[in-house]
Amino acid sequence: MALEHQIAEHRAYLLRFARLQLRNDSWAEDAVSETLLAALSKPQSFGNRSQLKTWLIGILKHKVVDLIRSHAREVATPDLGMDDEGDELDRLAFTADGHFASPPNDWGDPDKTLQQSQFFQVLDACVERLPPALGRVFLMREWLELSSEDVCKELALTPTNLYVQLHRARLRLQECLNIHWFGKHST
Repeated sequence: MALEHQIAEHRAYLLRFARLQLRNDSWAEDAVSETLLAALSKPQSFGNRSQLKTWLIGILKHKVVDLIRSHAREVATPDLGMDDEGDELDRLAFTADGHFASPPNDWGDPDKTLQQSQFFQVLDACVERLPPALGRVFLMREWLELSSEDVCKELALTPTNLYVQLHRARLRLQECLNIHWFGKHST
């Protein structure tokens, strides 16, 4: 299959990735469009040294960071109309009668759990449920791998405030995963 078609097949995944990080549909569309244009304009830089998806995500990460920096003072609001059919976590994890769609693994084998794509779908949904301020800080630091200093500079935060927000985001993600993946409610 031609490289152009292979690249186009990854557009939906790239858009979902960009939306998670930018929380703004038009910014996400811009980042993905720029990524696809960059990939199509220099296909020789791919060279099959990695998976195509990995290469595209690498390009997209740079585009997302560029957009975050250019829109540093703007506030993105989540699109509240996206989920008209119910909670995404419920659709991913449960059947209509409330049972697990497929039973989650126990905590006993974390390496195996991390390799399951369903786990990453639930993780993505948990990240989407973070409050916008916590989600943005978490995504910038953990997914975009910006340094703490860069995140503080971009969001005008003190290092202490950054660490508090990261801690809160991680606690919320842990609670969400406990409920929606591992099937354990907090006590």
